[in-house]
Amino acid sequence: MPSTKTILVVGATGKVGSRVAARLAEHGHAHRAVSRSTTPSFDWENPESWAKALEAVQVAFVSFMPDLAAQGAPEIIEQFIATAKAAGVRKIVLLSARGEHGAELSENKVRQSGLDHVVVRASWFNQNFDEGMFLPSVLSGTLAMAAGDKLEPFVDADDIADVAVASLLDNRHNGEIYEVTGPRLLTFADAASEISAASGLDVAYVPLSVTEFHAALLPVVGQDDANLMANICAELFDGRNERLGDGVQRALGREPRDFGEYLQRAMAGGAWQAAA
Repeated sequence: MPSTKTILVVGATGKVGSRVAARLAEHGHAHRAVSRSTTPSFDWENPESWAKALEAVQVAFVSFMPDLAAQGAPEIIEQFIATAKAAGVRKIVLLSARGEHGAELSENKVRQSGLDHVVVRASWFNQNFDEGMFLPSVLSGTLAMAAGDKLEPFVDADDIADVAVASLLDNRHNGEIYEVTGPRLLTFADAASEISAASGLDVAYVPLSVTEFHAALLPVVGQDDANLMANICAELFDGRNERLGDGVQRALGREPRDFGEYLQRAMAGGAWQAAA
């Protein structure tokens, strides 16, 4: 049955936010999907844009850009919470980052807000390889990362969205922290190999040091984003995320989608075929 409450989706053009908005629309739930390009707009760097987006909203899905590990993010989240409470918001579902200390500081702001809340923690998405930051690398044939040979439980953005939507619509999830992962651990070399086998591309993983990774990013994304990404890699790829989470199972009562299933769906949707 469609919800009568209005749900705000912040970050509606992102990989997860767009999927959350699509699921709410598909099932007839009243929602407002916002980003910098929508009307009303929502810009994390412009707090004056927040109140209009929050009008008549009771529940909010929150995806922060560029990353909750960014300097000043907890303070911005705290300011957003105050604006949301003033607007009458009663519940926040926060998309957080698994293993990031900075993200946990923002989580604490939500958990201590007095609002109903759910935290959905995720790390590297499968869809980064065909929709996001790794797509140019896959197409070039060289996936260079400061990940060493560490294992990562790559998680599907569709699973994250399913958990987020369930959390938005059902109060039985209130207070939960869901660590969502895929069902198995892979290195980036494993991921490159499986992408190669599925797509017909020749994709090789090249491990970089954090310093090398930062230097490669600098001319492409600029100082601030290069610093952020290098710091994230330095923090996350110390082995802390080399374990599976059970967030999908606990929230949805099913197993998470496998990386191989993601590859099949991506290929069926035309991913990488022009390059292949």
